[in-house]
Amino acid sequence: MRIGVLGTGNMADALATHWARAGHEVTVGGRDTAAADRLARRIGGGARAAGLRAAAAAGEVVLAALPYGAGAEVVRELRAELDGTVLVDCSNPVGPGFRLLTDGGPSAARQLAGAAPGAEVVKAFNLCHEDVWRMRPPVFDGRPLAVPLCGDDAAALARVSELVRDAGCRPVAAGGLDRAGLLEATAALFIGLWVGEGADVQAIAPPLSHASGEPAASGAGTAADGTAAGGTAATGAAGGR
Repeated sequence: MRIGVLGTGNMADALATHWARAGHEVTVGGRDTAAADRLARRIGGGARAAGLRAAAAAGEVVLAALPYGAGAEVVRELRAELDGTVLVDCSNPVGPGFRLLTDGGPSAARQLAGAAPGAEVVKAFNLCHEDVWRMRPPVFDGRPLAVPLCGDDAAALARVSELVRDAGCRPVAAGGLDRAGLLEATAALFIGLWVGEGADVQAIAPPLSHASGEPAASGAGTAADGTAAGGTAATGAAGGR
């Protein structure tokens, strides 16, 4: 796969290194071509440096590893080169106080889609610090890291899913691009809990087996309040799911 990378920062470094090692053809683009050249050399695997426009034109898939606020502006300048590409958005629109900067407006991913209407935007890779993406592979307690993806095009999602697997992770379908704002809000919540409270956010959710309430034991019968044990009462307590 031909991959263009817009940006020369830590996320560009971490993700593109996995993809170059997997044998993809990586072109790193930056306004500062010297910085792009340094990053391409660090990535290795035949990665080459270019300007932003050349990197956008080089990729079937293009990673927008750009800060929120700058991303849409850069993408708008490159809309012709991005026509027909898969554009991956890994940005987090999180500001001071762990506030979601898009609150009440379109998500960062939607803003990129508006700036490059000919590209298929997929939201991915936004829930973890760049050092997690540097792990080979990101596996915790024996489980590969799960990476939610939001996008509207099946072929685009399939390509990004391949890149998720190349990083040693497991892709998870999280819905269309209209749900990308939920991923961005999740990042704002998680970052606030990690940094602000020192909380273990993995402890927030129950395991899948208990996601809809406590599973009923075989032959459990009827609870004292007349509901099926582990059934309606537990589901109601969980918000009517």
